[in-house]
Amino acid sequence: MLLNAVILTLREVIEASLIVSLFLAFCQLSGQPKKTILAALFLGLLSATLYAFNISAISQWQNGIGQEIVNASICFLVYLFLLIFLATFIKSDPKSSKQLQSLAMVVGITLATTQEGAEIILYLLGFTFSPELFRPVLFGSLIGAGIGLSFGIFIYYLLINVSKKSSLRIGFIMILLIAGSMIMQAIQLLTQIDWISSQYPLWDSSAFINERSLTGQLLYALIGYEATPTPIQVISYVVSLMLILALSAYLYFRDQRQPNA
Repeated sequence: MLLNAVILTLREVIEASLIVSLFLAFCQLSGQPKKTILAALFLGLLSATLYAFNISAISQWQNGIGQEIVNASICFLVYLFLLIFLATFIKSDPKSSKQLQSLAMVVGITLATTQEGAEIILYLLGFTFSPELFRPVLFGSLIGAGIGLSFGIFIYYLLINVSKKSSLRIGFIMILLIAGSMIMQAIQLLTQIDWISSQYPLWDSSAFINERSLTGQLLYALIGYEATPTPIQVISYVVSLMLILALSAYLYFRDQRQPNA
């Protein structure tokens, strides 16, 4: 039970902490104020609490699939705002993009924290009526949260202490992978409620990395790892990454040509 609590909480915390650390590092490198990031984190924790304590009503929406719809919508929106952030970051005119960047960071952090925080709260609430189980679960959750936060802090200090060029490359790759993970999770949720037809998996890699293991859960948080992905999951994941890469390349090369125009 202790190990399960550590793994589940770590998986949830690490996704949100990565997004927060990446945006905090961007603010540090670009000279933007960090108070908006901290405000978004507080707002996300508040909305996570409200979401968790109203889960019974939310779950009843659309004939009992409300929670899955909300979570899938959050995943799609986080992907969208990560895409917006990257697009505004690559544009050559930072002044015109500053407000949109701030909006993308605030909304992305708020939504990610809402979803991941609510999952942790709901998990803990499930053991409140079993004191003999609640203590080890709470202790395990604190350990998992500590590891997840420590990883986020490590990424933050890594990004602000390497060269700016290396920091931008690492940050771009990490945001790209997190964005793809959001799409993978959304597709999984929509498949669970039969909004997307179930399909036979393309492969089964559980013999190498079980998705329920610590490594599997970490990969799930980082890249949306699925041991038995279906064709629609793989296609959606690849398309989501290609969309970001194509848009980034277009904006970059367009801005490179502008001075010569």
